[in-house]
Amino acid sequence: MYGKAFAPEYQGALTTLSVNSSLDDVLAAGTERLRAAERAGEHGEAARSGLAVAEAHRRLGQVREADLAWKASYRAARDAGDVGAMAWALWSGGTLARQRGAFPLARRLLRLAADLGEQGGDVVVRGYSLAGLAETGRIQGDYEAVGRLHEQLLAEARRRGEARHTVWALEGIAQMHRNSGDHDTAYALFEEAAHIAARAEDRRGHAWALRGLADIVSVRDGDTERALALLTEAEESCRAMNLSGALAYNHKMRANVCYRAGRYPQARRLYEQALGEFRAMAEPRGEALSRLGLTKSLARLGRDRAETAAELDELAGILERIGLRHAREMVTRAQSELGVGPAGANAAPGPAPSTAEADAARADALVGAPARTAR
Repeated sequence: MYGKAFAPEYQGALTTLSVNSSLDDVLAAGTERLRAAERAGEHGEAARSGLAVAEAHRRLGQVREADLAWKASYRAARDAGDVGAMAWALWSGGTLARQRGAFPLARRLLRLAADLGEQGGDVVVRGYSLAGLAETGRIQGDYEAVGRLHEQLLAEARRRGEARHTVWALEGIAQMHRNSGDHDTAYALFEEAAHIAARAEDRRGHAWALRGLADIVSVRDGDTERALALLTEAEESCRAMNLSGALAYNHKMRANVCYRAGRYPQARRLYEQALGEFRAMAEPRGEALSRLGLTKSLARLGRDRAETAAELDELAGILERIGLRHAREMVTRAQSELGVGPAGANAAPGPAPSTAEADAARADALVGAPARTAR
């Protein structure tokens, strides 16, 4: 039996916020409480409220602000000697790193968060951090390495009756089955996730589950109208909560559905919309996938074959550098589908690894502050 979904990242004076609170409301309340805590010299409360600020910025696609906020939360938690709050800040930073395609950095931060969570006796942040590690591996296509961890986290979430994490794990496992071609199993898991999320009033989780169902309905059943209806329902929740990232992925999936149905002009417009949304939030994975869909749509609409081949070749190089194995395989399939092979050497390079990715080994170095012993 699952209880109502809750948001453990809203802490301290912000525990009254709901998992379904508008991100604009979260940001306003978190910022107000953070400033009050800073004026009062309450480092612990500043860390907890700063976490909510960081997460609101991240989910709104405001990368620079989110980066500054999670690091400030970490420093405040360290000054307060609050190991659990330090772990939560690192979890937020690791999640942001994954969102912007910095996978090595994401793994380092999330591993540190899990270790600190264990040291501080905070089983929730440890579980969220392990889940983040599992999701990072899944997004990169390393299913063999993280499949067992997904199953382990699902069993733990079921045992605790924790709806939100159960939904997350079901959706992750479903996505791996979908990408491996087992559409029936994927559909059943997405459907279970949608039911649990709906009963637990987890609108975010429900929106992602509906997106997964729409994908299966489109690719397996060829039921375009039902798939679009599911995405419309999901979009309502995304807009109500101002979930910028989820909304962009919803639009990309809508484009996928239209492309599969041969509605290439509509698919082109939707891919262009999603591409703009991902670029606005500096989300390289979504940007690359939208570019791939747009390239395929333009090819179907008569684009020059040489230009298509060059674009796909460039995307292959970008995805290779980002480390997205499954997405890289999608480019290979697109080249085969469109009858264009690699156009030679990869074109313009993708984003270079950040200094933090190359050099950081410890959390204090990653947030740009000298280490101190937590009290």
